[in-house]
Amino acid sequence: MAYLLDANVFIQAKNLQYGFDFCPAFWDWLVQAHAAGRVRSVRHVADELGAGADELALWAEQRNETFFPAPDAAVLQASARVSAWVLQQGFEPAAVNTFFQVADYWIVAAALAGHHTVVTHEVASPTMRRIKIPNVCVGLGVGFTSPHQMLRREQARFILGPAPGMA
Repeated sequence: MAYLLDANVFIQAKNLQYGFDFCPAFWDWLVQAHAAGRVRSVRHVADELGAGADELALWAEQRNETFFPAPDAAVLQASARVSAWVLQQGFEPAAVNTFFQVADYWIVAAALAGHHTVVTHEVASPTMRRIKIPNVCVGLGVGFTSPHQMLRREQARFILGPAPGMA
């Protein structure tokens, strides 16, 4: 079991809590947790991050295919179950079309295929105008959590040390 990170985890981390300039330990922790087989994402998330053309896009580009893998046969098979569930819920057509075109669809399919836990900032919502990852996860029995809950469960520690050049 691994944690599969949604694009919003990376984006919010960069823009808010864990900027590259003041909290590099977060990004180092992601790389180490990935090396230990506990954290990854999906290729479609890397594609979304790459569209930003910023330091986060560069960071994502520097990760290998194991951090952001393309869908394999198991994920493609699981995607059919995700599709069927979504289509049976009565979501507005625009919401369905959008969901099938973004990484959310693929991250849920990958989590379903591999019995992984999705990590996202999204929260469940009863709206039929937008398909939220937690709603799909609940409907399909896929685990999901927030980034902060993941960090606590994994006992991540970002210990303050001397700044580079200040030792």
